[in-house]
Parts: sequence; C-alpha cells; structure tokens
Amino acid sequence: MHSFHYRDNRLFCEDSDLAQIAETYGTPLYVYSQHTVLDHFQRLNAALKGLDHEICYAVKANPNLTLLRLLNDAGAGFDIVSGGELYKVLSSGGSASKCTFAGVGKTREEIAYALHNEVLSFNVESEPELLAIQEVASSLGKTAPIAIRVNPDVDAATHKYISTGKSQNKFGIGLDRIEAVYELAAGLSHVKIVGVQTHIGSQIRESKPFVEALQKLVPLVKRLRQRYGIKFFSIGGGIGIVYQGSLESGREEWWSDETTKQGMTIEEYVTAVGPLLEDVGVRVLLEPGRFLVGNAGILLCRVLYIKETPVKRFVIIDAGMNDLIRPALYEGFHEIVAVDRNPKLDPIVADVVGPVCESGDFFALDRKISGCQSGDLLAVMSAGAYGFAMASNYNSRPLPAEVLVDGNSAQLIRRRQNYADLVEFELSVDED
Repeated sequence: MHSFHYRDNRLFCEDSDLAQIAETYGTPLYVYSQHTVLDHFQRLNAALKGLDHEICYAVKANPNLTLLRLLNDAGAGFDIVSGGELYKVLSSGGSASKCTFAGVGKTREEIAYALHNEVLSFNVESEPELLAIQEVASSLGKTAPIAIRVNPDVDAATHKYISTGKSQNKFGIGLDRIEAVYELAAGLSHVKIVGVQTHIGSQIRESKPFVEALQKLVPLVKRLRQRYGIKFFSIGGGIGIVYQGSLESGREEWWSDETTKQGMTIEEYVTAVGPLLEDVGVRVLLEPGRFLVGNAGILLCRVLYIKETPVKRFVIIDAGMNDLIRPALYEGFHEIVAVDRNPKLDPIVADVVGPVCESGDFFALDRKISGCQSGDLLAVMSAGAYGFAMASNYNSRPLPAEVLVDGNSAQLIRRRQNYADLVEFELSVDED
C-alpha cells in the first residue's frame, strides 16, 4: 500500500528517518515516497497488460513538477483541467500529445494554448463549450481533437462534493442527448471526433458503480466507433484508497477497523471492469490521481500545545486547514500517528486542531491517538493527494515545503515559503 513503517518505534519513509527529515526541513512538511508512487503506477499498468490502454495521471491530485516528471518517465500520460496544469506538464518534460484536457469551464485562452501545443483531446462537457472550441480552432486555422464527456447518471456512493456522474452534477452530457451532440460535432468544420470520456467520481471504494457505468456506455462506444472511427474510450479515475488503518505495521492494539470500508485492490478493480472492455475495439484511457499518490504522501507536523478544558482535550499542531483542507471541507478522515511512539504514554482521546482562526480548523475530532507531548512529531497519513494541491495562504500562513524520499535519500522538491513570498505579487497604490 505504501512505504511508511516503524522501526523500533520510529516512523520511516522507505529507508529515511522522518524525525531527521523534519529536523532538516522543518514542519509542517509534506513527504512523498517515490517507491509508492511508482509501485502503484506499475502494478496498475501490469494488471491491465491484456488491454490496449494508457494511464493518464490526474494532475489535480498533486501537480508537483518532480512527481509529474517521475510519472512521465514511467510512461504515464496526463489528465489536465486547466491551462496551468498543461504548463506544468510541459515544464516537467511531458508532452501535450499525451494530455486529455477536461473541465467544464475552459476559457478561450486555455483552448488556444492547448491547440498550439497539440493536446491529445479536449473532453467536451457541454454544447456551448463544443461551439467555443470550434470557433477558437477556426480562428487559428487548426482542427481540435475532441471526446465528449458522458454523464451516465450513476451513483458512485461517495461524498457529494466529489460525485461527478449523476444527472444533477455539473459534469458531462446525459445519455439521452449524447448521440445528438456527437452528430452536432461531426458537422463542425474544425473539430475532429477522436474519443468518448466519462468519470463518475472520486474515492470510490467498490467496483459496482464502475461496472454499472460501463454497462451503460460500452454499447454507446461501439456505436460511435462505427460511425466516427473514434480511437479511445476514457473511463476516468476514481479508484478509492485506504485512509483509515492504512499504517498496517504501526497499528496500536486499541485500533479497531471493524466498521471501516476498505478500498478495492487493483486486482479487484481490473477483474470487475476488464471483461467489459475487452472487445470495445478502441484504446482505453484511465485517469487515476488519488490512487497513485494519495497513500504515497504524509504531512509531518509538530505538537505546539496540549490544551485541557473541562469537556475537551485539544492537541494543537503547527499545521492548519490551509495546509490540508480535506478534513474541514469533506470531513475526510486521515490517520494520525506519532513519529516516535512512546510506550510509556497511554493513548488519549482528543481533537487534533491547527492554529488557523476557524472552528473548522481540525484534523480529527474526539479521536483516539497515541499519547503525545508538546514538541512531539505527528504524521498525518495518506495526504499525498489533494493536500498541498489545495493548500492556501489563509491567515497569511506560508505554504509548507515538500520532500521526495527515494530509499535513504530525501530531496527538497519545493522550498518552504517565507514571509516575503506572501507579498511578492502585491502592488502598492500611491496616495495623493
């Protein structure tokens, strides 16, 4: 699952001591395991070997240039949702010809930028967007490759903020209208139909929603292949990961996950969807993000204070919701463990909270965690996806640093912001 483990009650990433990394680079600090990222990519790639396929990493999960370069060198393509993400892919050495451009609100400037760089495909989300792509392509004398995103109206059984495949979501075009939109696209002078795309949501922990979507869409894909000669079917990403109880080798005896719904294995996912795709007749694109990098990253933080009240105990740490917003935004669960486990300290029940001036600034509520004291290091697990990618400068807090571990080597891949960085782009207005 990942390469974080205890040695003599000290938490390591691969062969690197996390306490030493924190001493070198400070906290809060994101730490990623190179082995975990590559292992997840290679295992998924190998499991799909009987299928004509390509894995396109969803850049939004974590757009650090070093991670993009790592995946590009491993053979990945990319799923992008903005012109900025395309720029980052290109800056990392990736090729636009291996990028699918998704998102419901592409601007004309972004469309032109992607056309100039010859992206593999635009994933079209609406008729107005299709016509905008036609207009931009015509003005530039180019032909835009497109796949239209189909919304199959499938309940992915995930958090409502990350569900994308139901009819009330803003994404894609319904099955009742999709063929008419393809017919519209076929009549446009500067558009070329190259594929079909779908994506039903994120952090999906069972195969049933994927199977339901494919059962609806595979017959459509076959019809579109016959009519328009499409080259690929992008089935999106969304494979869930384990957040609760992810540190198998480090579980305290009081941990219980009897009610925890674990994620699918790669084998379970491929066994479920593979047979439905075997005779689809086109290349299959997958767009995993969280699955590749989620368990590969942690957020290291230090305990500032232990605050006791008549009704609560608070463990106040130096990381805040601006560094990792998932618990506040999605009520997302992250396992929190001690970097140095002290067997002399009994477990405690506490709210783990940050310094941001919001009651929503928490990482865990009424959570049983290892006993800890002021100055101790904690690791917030499974923070490699939608962690730093969603971080902000709220409360004028500098962004944390990022480190990549490869065996016993730890490399800084993004420096920590300082106070001067907070005002670098602000302009003074002279008063009369």
